[in-house]
Amino acid sequence: MSDQHHKENEEVDLGSLFIIIGKGFSKLFSFIGSIFKAIFSFLIEILLFFKENIVKLGIACLIGVGVGLLLEKTSGDKYEGNLYVKPNFGSTRELYNSIKFYNDLVKQKKSTHLIEIFNISPEEAESLKSFKINPVINENDILTSFDELIQVIDTSTVKSYSYEKFKNAFTKFDYKVHEISVVSNRNNFFAKLSEPIISSIINNSYFKNLKKINKQNLLRTDSLLRKNLQKADSLHHIYKKVLLEEAKKTSLGTNIDLGQRTNNSNKELKLFDTDIKINKSLIEINDDLSEKSEVINIISDFQPIGHEIKEIEKNKAFQFGLVGLAVMIIGLLLLKLNSYLEAYKDNK
Repeated sequence: MSDQHHKENEEVDLGSLFIIIGKGFSKLFSFIGSIFKAIFSFLIEILLFFKENIVKLGIACLIGVGVGLLLEKTSGDKYEGNLYVKPNFGSTRELYNSIKFYNDLVKQKKSTHLIEIFNISPEEAESLKSFKINPVINENDILTSFDELIQVIDTSTVKSYSYEKFKNAFTKFDYKVHEISVVSNRNNFFAKLSEPIISSIINNSYFKNLKKINKQNLLRTDSLLRKNLQKADSLHHIYKKVLLEEAKKTSLGTNIDLGQRTNNSNKELKLFDTDIKINKSLIEINDDLSEKSEVINIISDFQPIGHEIKEIEKNKAFQFGLVGLAVMIIGLLLLKLNSYLEAYKDNK
């Protein structure tokens, strides 16, 4: 009788447990369903908003396009020239400051200063519309910079400094290659601009001194490595002669100390390893001498003739059309918000 009563209690407990689990799943599915329902309702509200205001939005967009077309017509054809550079010795920030300065001169219509800086005609100076600089985004730059960092810091610091943290701290100044863009109403004088832009940086005494010191250090290291390589080659030649002498003695039946022979072979292998390391270091130094021979390396210079700007994202009609549309949407949403607040105030 007691066993039967115990069994009934277990069945009741299991039944209650299944009921609780069932209610839990029911609530979970209801929650997921409410999320999808809220998303669906939000999308419907957006569609209804556009349906109710399609005429207003269309008019605002057309006005923006009209204003953009008018500005395009009055400003004339525009051409763009691009210069790709690779700054060294931390000169990137200074380069950005220089480009910003040139762009400010254009905005303020300081043609006299532009003529003096770039040695161009008054007509060419007046035709300039903008100077811009942006990094050439390359994920590999972040990876190589992180790899260089972990090679020079201790292991404990590496463990506490993740790649994601490094990536988030990576700025536009840290990318290796940068694009300088110049926009003008004339298309045949961009080649005149590169030399003054680069000279403003390379003639800086601070960067000139860094370049000089870096070159001296690289040349000194190169000379030292070459001397070490010569010594290693001499020792390698000596060990080779020793091994040949031992081989001759072996062929004549002379007893050879195997331990000594093994030791000589190991030394020769170490010399081979040393040769490889020295040659690798020499290659790295030559690469540094090549890449850092200038404060700023020109990857691709301005073309003699600039290309006409026809990209839709740079077209003023397209830009002002989007601005008109955005302004109208914001205005309508503010009106709707105001109506809701008024209704809420009255109900309260």
